[in-house]
Amino acid sequence: MKRAGVRTAGTRPPLALALPALLAVAFLTLPLLGILVRTEWGELADHLRSPGTVEALKLSLVVSFWALGLSLLLGVPLAWLLARVPFPGKALVRSLVLLPMVLPPTVGGVALLLAFGRRGLLGPWLESTFGIVFPFHTSGAVIAATFVAMPFLVISLEGALGGLRPRYEETAASLGASPVRVFFTVTLPMVAPGLIAGAALTWARALGEFGATITFAGNLPGTTQTLPLQVYLLLQDEPEAATSVSLLLLAIAMGVLIALRGRWTGTPSDRRPRPAPEAGASDTGLSDSGLSESGPSESGPAAPGATGPVAPDSGPAESAGPESASASASASGDPSAPAAAADTERWALHADVTGFTRLTLDADPGTTIAVVGPNGAGKTTLLRALLGLTPRAHADLRLGGEDVTALPPHRRHVAWVPQDGALFPHMSALANTAYGLRAQGVARAEARREARTWLDRLGVGPLAHRRPTQLSGGQAQRVALARALAARPRLLVLDEPLAALDQTTRAHVRHTLRTHLAGFGGVCLIVTHDPVEAVSLADRVLVLDEGRALQDATPVEVTRHPRSPWVARMLGRNAWPGTATPEGLALSGGGTLVATDPPPAGTPALAIVAPEAVSVHRERPEGSPRNVWPGTVREITASGSRLRVLITSDRAPDLVAEITPQSAAELGLADGVRVWTSVKATEATIVPL
Repeated sequence: MKRAGVRTAGTRPPLALALPALLAVAFLTLPLLGILVRTEWGELADHLRSPGTVEALKLSLVVSFWALGLSLLLGVPLAWLLARVPFPGKALVRSLVLLPMVLPPTVGGVALLLAFGRRGLLGPWLESTFGIVFPFHTSGAVIAATFVAMPFLVISLEGALGGLRPRYEETAASLGASPVRVFFTVTLPMVAPGLIAGAALTWARALGEFGATITFAGNLPGTTQTLPLQVYLLLQDEPEAATSVSLLLLAIAMGVLIALRGRWTGTPSDRRPRPAPEAGASDTGLSDSGLSESGPSESGPAAPGATGPVAPDSGPAESAGPESASASASASGDPSAPAAAADTERWALHADVTGFTRLTLDADPGTTIAVVGPNGAGKTTLLRALLGLTPRAHADLRLGGEDVTALPPHRRHVAWVPQDGALFPHMSALANTAYGLRAQGVARAEARREARTWLDRLGVGPLAHRRPTQLSGGQAQRVALARALAARPRLLVLDEPLAALDQTTRAHVRHTLRTHLAGFGGVCLIVTHDPVEAVSLADRVLVLDEGRALQDATPVEVTRHPRSPWVARMLGRNAWPGTATPEGLALSGGGTLVATDPPPAGTPALAIVAPEAVSVHRERPEGSPRNVWPGTVREITASGSRLRVLITSDRAPDLVAEITPQSAAELGLADGVRVWTSVKATEATIVPL
């Protein structure tokens, strides 16, 4: 692997670009070398210890730090406003922020004089009302330095805020944190590099301010004569001393830039890469702790390409209900889970959602609903509408006996777990888990005690001291789930919580999630694309398409009679929409399918055919099949111990057949081979739409 920044053969820059670049470097370097060469090094200490220089340095430090404080007080909210709030005239406001950076400093001083001077717009009123006079006063130097330096803070912090994805702040709000608390406990810590960079640049710029200061505040020794102004005066009478003081300012500026290089950038801390798990550790174990998670492991999900999910009664692990969950918790040595959670209050759900997503949703306490559908179907919009976080849809929401429609997100008691968990990177796992309780006013000791209990229940208690970047994917997802449950929500919404995990880890986390949802007193909505999750976790499956509910039924019903082509394909079935005719189902993709018990003519319907029900032949079959089509093999993929064959035809929609490798060899199947396919009428299920 080649190291970044090392030039390799074949990347020599063209001379036409390299020469001007070198000249530019020389142009910028020569003036600085001039200061170094002309400095009287033997007299440097005496020049810097002179009374006038020391007094000017002290005043410069006072002015620059006051300017920094004023910039932080005013600039941080302004940067947040520009980064987070859309409003008319934002481009104009940003231009006004940038203006002092390109405005000649003396022009800035004149502008300040005309605004705050004795004859300015506000000057007479400030003097008559408060007795405040800025010109020829130290406060005037502070105002001038703030005017020219604050844009550095605003621009740097706005860039950092723009790079911080809002999901962290939205997750904090869903845990019960008010907007102000979110800003100070989540937003600012996560953009700390950008804030520190902007503050350092602001302080350095204020320390070196000259033009606006001398124009607006004057050049009074001990009052407004800062170090840059001292250099200007010394240059007339003592040029050697002026060079020494210039060297001091150069060293300070260079020190600030060196400190900022690479270490303090405007990139939010959530961009740091997550380190790989330690050797010998797995997502489901507790690395280097010598402990493994409690709770029995479950079998992994169906093999890739399986024709459908495991049925709800396919095994003890996948069918764990409240009784089996309690037994599992007892067997794991954690008697408090989930019995403690089962004692909580109960909250039913009623939601009327309007906007892009339009549906009515009712659920009893303890119900888990899997929300499925293709990309763009409105799944995430539904969750965000319930959270009160999107203008695309609005939810009239009632939880238990309380109408929370008009409440802001932090007062709805709707906890959200995003796809990646959105753990706050500057907090430990314990602090993350306790965050919602602290936001709701629980004392620190009690919140941490309850948070540790939840971490223990989910098998990550020994990792309480670790930061999110020190956790594997499965561990981080468990911490995120513990944080949501610890916040005592009435509605829990999970947006593809297991999508980023590998298959083995997903199985273990799914088991843990099912165990603790068994004792949850509210309603849980889970967005998922995994049929195993939909079947094993949910009591109901809500199928969305283009913001509408196509089906809301039990997992068994959705599995056997899907009303959406996307869901049928997600389950591994062939799905063909069409319209019933006297001859059969006229398929939208061409051809006619004959099936037993067809719906009345003219009825829109969906034909469902399992891949294993499709027979493949090299010659046209004779006998009982009612549906026979010619086609061409386009793709062959492995699905466990069987093969899935994609066959295209100009007489019927594309279909997938599942056969054994032996059959494929006997038929001589390969890409481009011409074949015949057949489906018995009894093997086709017709679902009216």
